[in-house]
Amino acid sequence: MITYEYPFNERIRTLLRLEDLFEKTGHFIQQPGRREHHVVLLSLFEILEVAGRADLKMDLIQELERQRQSLLAFRNNPEISEEALSGALYEIEQSSAALLAMTGKIGQYLRENDWLMAIKSRAVIPGGVCEFDLPSYHYWLHQEAAVRQEALQEWLRPLIPLRDGLSIVLRLLRASGASEHHVARSGSFQLMLGGSTSQMVRVSLKKQLPFIPEISANKYALNIRFIRQDLESRQRHTDNAVDVPFDIVFCNL
Repeated sequence: MITYEYPFNERIRTLLRLEDLFEKTGHFIQQPGRREHHVVLLSLFEILEVAGRADLKMDLIQELERQRQSLLAFRNNPEISEEALSGALYEIEQSSAALLAMTGKIGQYLRENDWLMAIKSRAVIPGGVCEFDLPSYHYWLHQEAAVRQEALQEWLRPLIPLRDGLSIVLRLLRASGASEHHVARSGSFQLMLGGSTSQMVRVSLKKQLPFIPEISANKYALNIRFIRQDLESRQRHTDNAVDVPFDIVFCNL
């Protein structure tokens, strides 16, 4: 199955973008190549921009505390595993404490690094980080892989509480809904939501189905149009003769 996630608000949209960027850094930082480490650095700069919202840290702390209070209500419930509940509460408490320990503006220590900011300013220019533009960066990229990895880990480490906090929130969000099976007649599907408080919708369909869902939604209505993508001609069109089966989950914390 391929799952497509559509956030209903800017807050969840920001968390999903950060999750994607942290996943890239986590993958490529383990690789030894110079090009992979260049991707890590570019992703780090993007994290800096996306996480620039002043209230992002407090949003996560407040949400984690809300989830902690919700879980505490399940204490002494015979249908709930005390071990699993204690583990979840511990994870949330540790993440909240780490976020509270973060001081100053998110990523300020990176902004104060003139060398990194010089690379960042050139990185937005197509081809702007060539060796003749940034010889010091060219030199750094030719250091041993372990040296580069240590530096990247050091620059990334202060942002780990942010990564862990949003990971918990998104995991709880994704697990909050129940899957429903539907069929989009002639490739189109509409559902009235009646003022729903959902924060995200997840649409899943089989990989062998050559369709991509175009989703538009608000708290009153959801519209999905399944588009057939021709990867060779790059043309996209609706196949009105085909019914498309799919699963949908509405998520809300």
